[in-house]
Amino acid sequence: MIPKINPAYSVESVYLKYFERLKNESFQGDIEYSYSSRMAVATDNSVYQKIPAGVILPKNAQDVVLAVKIANEPEFASIKFAPRGGGTGTNGQSLTDWVVVDLSRHMRGITGLDVAKRRVHVEAGVIKDYLNQQIKPHGLFFSPELSTSNRATFGGMISNDSSGQGSLKYGKTSQHIISVDVVLLDGSLVTFAPVSGDELKAKLDMENMEGRIYRTVYNIARNKRDEIINTFPDLNRFLTGYDLKHVYDPELDTLDISRIICGAEGTLGFIVGAEVDLTPVPSYRSLVVIKYDSFDSALRHAPVLVEANALSVETVDSKVFNLAKQDIVWHSVKDLIKEVPDKTMDGINIVEFAGWDNELEGGRMKALIDVLDAELGSAGNSRGIIGYQTCVDLKDILAVYAMRKKAVGLLGNAAGDAKPIAFTEDTVVPPKHLADYIKEFRALLDSHGLTYGMFGHVDSGVLHVRPALDLCDPEQEKTLREISDSVVALTAKYGGIMWGEHGRGFRSEYGPEFFGGLFDELRKVKAAFDPNNRLNPGKICIPWGNDVDHLVSVDDVKRGTFDRTIPKEVRQSFRAAVTCNGNGLCFNFDKTAPMCPTYKLLGDRRQSPKGRAGLTREWLRLMELAGVNPLDEEKKLDEPGLRLKDLFARISNTLSNSQSDDFSHEVREVMECCLACKACASACPVKVDVPDFRSRFLNLYYGRYLRPAGDLLIKNIETATPFMARIPRLLNTVNGLTPVKYMTKKLWGFVDVPEISYPTFNTLVKNTSAEYLDLEKLSALSAEDRKKYVILVQDAFTTAYDARVIADFVELVEKLGRIPVILPLKPNGKVAHIRGYMREFARMAKSTADFYNQVYRLGIPMVGVDPAMTLCYRDEYRKILGDDRGDFLVQLTQEWLLDNLDAVKSVADDKKAGLKEYYLLAHCTQKSLKPTTHGDWTRIFDKAGIRLVPVPVGCCGMAGLYGHIAGNVERSKAIYKENWAPVFKKYPIEQCLATGYSCREQVRRMEQVTIMHPLQVLNKLL
Repeated sequence: MIPKINPAYSVESVYLKYFERLKNESFQGDIEYSYSSRMAVATDNSVYQKIPAGVILPKNAQDVVLAVKIANEPEFASIKFAPRGGGTGTNGQSLTDWVVVDLSRHMRGITGLDVAKRRVHVEAGVIKDYLNQQIKPHGLFFSPELSTSNRATFGGMISNDSSGQGSLKYGKTSQHIISVDVVLLDGSLVTFAPVSGDELKAKLDMENMEGRIYRTVYNIARNKRDEIINTFPDLNRFLTGYDLKHVYDPELDTLDISRIICGAEGTLGFIVGAEVDLTPVPSYRSLVVIKYDSFDSALRHAPVLVEANALSVETVDSKVFNLAKQDIVWHSVKDLIKEVPDKTMDGINIVEFAGWDNELEGGRMKALIDVLDAELGSAGNSRGIIGYQTCVDLKDILAVYAMRKKAVGLLGNAAGDAKPIAFTEDTVVPPKHLADYIKEFRALLDSHGLTYGMFGHVDSGVLHVRPALDLCDPEQEKTLREISDSVVALTAKYGGIMWGEHGRGFRSEYGPEFFGGLFDELRKVKAAFDPNNRLNPGKICIPWGNDVDHLVSVDDVKRGTFDRTIPKEVRQSFRAAVTCNGNGLCFNFDKTAPMCPTYKLLGDRRQSPKGRAGLTREWLRLMELAGVNPLDEEKKLDEPGLRLKDLFARISNTLSNSQSDDFSHEVREVMECCLACKACASACPVKVDVPDFRSRFLNLYYGRYLRPAGDLLIKNIETATPFMARIPRLLNTVNGLTPVKYMTKKLWGFVDVPEISYPTFNTLVKNTSAEYLDLEKLSALSAEDRKKYVILVQDAFTTAYDARVIADFVELVEKLGRIPVILPLKPNGKVAHIRGYMREFARMAKSTADFYNQVYRLGIPMVGVDPAMTLCYRDEYRKILGDDRGDFLVQLTQEWLLDNLDAVKSVADDKKAGLKEYYLLAHCTQKSLKPTTHGDWTRIFDKAGIRLVPVPVGCCGMAGLYGHIAGNVERSKAIYKENWAPVFKKYPIEQCLATGYSCREQVRRMEQVTIMHPLQVLNKLL
């Protein structure tokens, strides 16, 4: 039995008093200081970990003003802060031991769109891609690009002065800021924008913090101009961290403090909003993907490509796209980046042409293609070019960039304990020196025996290099320091800098060496804004006059420091949680993306794959500190039989008030919100599989505490359902009675229990040619005769509650010239797995797998109708049984139909007048584990002469039994209303199709309409 565990990181009383004061005032946002909430923001996409004292999540700018004013009271003078946006920084910029001010949850307002002037005002929490989605109908977009654009907030982008692909033409974030709204440490809300003349003079004369800031920056920018010009590198990716070079225009005597705020990493004030300029959407876009025999060839060819007047030149090495081939993203680009026969492709350059003059940009692309054709056609091809492909369709262009964007996370999915990590990944040198610089960089990494992945913006001289290290090994942590020091020297040698794109963060220690005497001027700027070092202390610089505090260091505490406490065998067993690298793709705002419905609904970082993985990592660590190995505890729970001693202990633990502060309760609360939809298992770049470690956690948790009564029903529901299906009218009548509904909710915790199908499945197929399994008969048939048969693998839920679908499959099989064979119902076990019944699930899986392997040896196709249940045989069965699973394959319906596509006849000619257009809403698990689902069904319907339109849609909110559990029902319905309800306002509901039983049941509950499975349309029309 696992122990009660308590974290050692308690919250000091001064913070508790501060949070209480905020609650008692007019603070409208959220205040969180539970250990789970603090852990959710203890990491980002860097290697570091800092557990803050608490998190405040303002609802508006006035909340920030209030938080600062209260903090200025003498009682709270010791409290310090770190602003946080999307939390995807690669250098720990927003990590702190103090109070995190998270502006991402609530501050998402977009106002003041002026299409004519091409500008808009955004609050700090607005996500870049969301803004672009909203203004796309006006032909505008915010042009600085970055790989995390679907979860990066404007507050974070301004703090890091973000940029990425296309920066040669589109520039950095700072070059698109018209004004920025900042709450200063005196509690004032100010707007910084370019000022000159009388307006500047008035600012300089102000007798307050704002005036002090203007005077300090103005004097430094003017008096140190020559030194600034000589120190700040002349690069497209100019450095972040107090941009003294661009803050002042001597010719116009104009001062723009917003240029200091951009790239300040939250060390000068709280960014609450900004007015930004917008760019017209290009009317022309095209890509040329050039393939090379080596990565060095790709790098050395880049300057030639830049001269082709391309918008951007992005490079990817073979390690990255080989990882992409193993990911769900590859199915969308495999035809766009094909292998070259008899050649090894070890690098690619992605060249984009974009603009507003179609003829001009098209001509530039053609000119490049002509050059490439000449190179490929010459006998002396010295550039290592082995081929190229072009993309002119926007969908294809976006697919290629989606793969390139995902490269950041994909590297974290490399095999082994050593993972490519971010700490030297945004160095920048003049592009003409890039190839030579990378040659030395690679030699440095090779000298340490390290593997690494490389990709980046070669047109700007920025290459993301991520060496693979296992930071659970203290010796490899020392290697990180050695490489960091060497890279600082190497970038200086080639006229570049270490932090060209992703901020300084914990690399701030290198600032004094780089800036030399000018570093004191940066400290004076910090002192003007933050004299007492209360904002993100230790980052960028320490205030002038403060000789006590120190800069943060690359040697600071890392995630590996915590993780190495966990035994290696436990880390490897819980790889699905421990390998999370904080990339944050699960924070994607797009509701049509399957991952992660609960985070999208709640906006709570804990309720995301990253949050759940982080809590599991910490829970495993605390278990080890308590002297308990979870793997040993799992083995104990696997032992058969019920021990009364353990039962009484669970009763006692559940009823005891002394157990209320068990950290396991916080973890359970977060896990119970998960729908177990499996989207994270494929959509996450590092394959964080929440349902996998969630089930294991619940198994251990309920080894200590009593389960909800409803779990007892769930455990046995697959066994009981076939018997219930024999008396459908009686049970439907009883379950429909108000007292029974009330008791079902109060006693068992279930609501909206679905009706059992009537007529039953057996009745519906009575007059078909379907046969029930007779192994002896089928075994006696010749191999040729067996080809006439198809075996239907039933699942308890579709058979009992949606029998018409299964019956229609039987009829469809007949129409396609096959004889259906009905397999006896065997428990699949998925619902038991979801609730953490690991011992029971293993027993079900072993029994079912043994039987299915026996049937599979007949050589007759086995087909399941419900995708979630069918895919369980491939995923959860393999994990729980290993080699004992055997080789049996249960095909998805669309897989079997594709194998028999020749038997599908077109109905377009004889029924053309009556044909409708249908709309496919596929099951989340199916889209995640079978990413070709939309294409598969479209191909099948095309063959039948029926138009099918796949609808990109998120989770329906039902996810098996999730939506029927009383504690989940409101979340379930809210997810449906956000994701599925809008679809039925756009498309006729009677023409919408859903592949999942749970999806159809949710629609039945919410709309009182029964929608069809795609196979039912085929059965109806063929």
